Amino acid sequence: MLVFMQDSIRGPKPKSIRLSQDQKSELERLSKRVRTNRAVSLRAKIILMSADGVPGLRISKKLKTTNQTVCRWRSRFLSGGIDALYDERRPGAPRKITDEQVEKVVVKTLEEKPKGATHWSTRQMAQNMGLSQSSVGRIWRAFGLKPHRTSTHSLSTDPLFIEKVRDVVGLYMSPPDNAIVLSVDEKSQIQALNRTQPILPLKPGQEERQTPDYDRHGTTTLFAALDVNTGSVIGKCFPRHRAIEFKKFLRTIDAKVPEGQDIHLILDNYNTHKTPEIKKWLLRHPRFHLHFIPTHSSWLNLVERWFALLTERQLKRSSHTSVNQLKKAIEEFLEVTNENPTPFVWTKTADQILEKVSRFATATLKDHGK
Repeated sequence: MLVFMQDSIRGPKPKSIRLSQDQKSELERLSKRVRTNRAVSLRAKIILMSADGVPGLRISKKLKTTNQTVCRWRSRFLSGGIDALYDERRPGAPRKITDEQVEKVVVKTLEEKPKGATHWSTRQMAQNMGLSQSSVGRIWRAFGLKPHRTSTHSLSTDPLFIEKVRDVVGLYMSPPDNAIVLSVDEKSQIQALNRTQPILPLKPGQEERQTPDYDRHGTTTLFAALDVNTGSVIGKCFPRHRAIEFKKFLRTIDAKVPEGQDIHLILDNYNTHKTPEIKKWLLRHPRFHLHFIPTHSSWLNLVERWFALLTERQLKRSSHTSVNQLKKAIEEFLEVTNENPTPFVWTKTADQILEKVSRFATATLKDHGK
């Protein structure tokens, strides 16, 4: 009884493959392109294993392909080299959309508006240009055009923009010794809203549901100070948003922070932070140091990030029949935050921020021809 090994099946012995160093380096590079070009990656692996003397059947088993595939690409490589591993252009229907039509769609999208609308839709553009909606969609995707989307921007006109950015970012990235840095702001007019009908709870296959209409039961304003170093928050609710309430909150901070520590407050430019009454109070409490962010630059105040978490996790889907209920919900979120505080780590340097703002400002002025 004769037993044949799988790799010893009779047949013509395949030609050996010898690779130059450049060919081997290029094939190794192509073999790693599993994500971008899986087919070429497989073919490169076949040639590399063949050059190492691995039999064809063992290659097909290792790479989970067929022996015919291995033979085909070995033959293609021997006749045409690495270039032969790429697919040849396949015959197909000629292009129906010319470059001129593509250009007209792009120009019209960027420079014109349809009658009775603020932006183009694929249907309107297709009707206007005599093309199909899918063709317009492909052109827009190719050029990164999204007429249906919009975002906001605001360039600060603060004459001390550069100085304030360097000051605030310096506090974030290199806080002074024996001092606490607090990012302070107010979340005003938080509404106590109660849905007019019961909220339907979450179920398997069904999200939580609530009515779009609600009854108002008053408002409150939250004053908050985020410790940049630890992530803990000092917070207190007040019925109004005036310099009187701000001074009361400063007293709360003064009582919470141990004596002997300087207190650096990062604030926006709201009028209540700069009244004569506040200035007099600060003169009597010299350990307080105020640092103002530039106008229209709320992104520079870290406590805004905490406000976003408060809104998303506690306020957005809540329902309250009184201001007291709302305040208890806010106090509960404060308590949870301070039980396991996590700081928001600032990573961008002042130079990186100023460079990015400079590029944006230059592009904006260029777009407006100024």
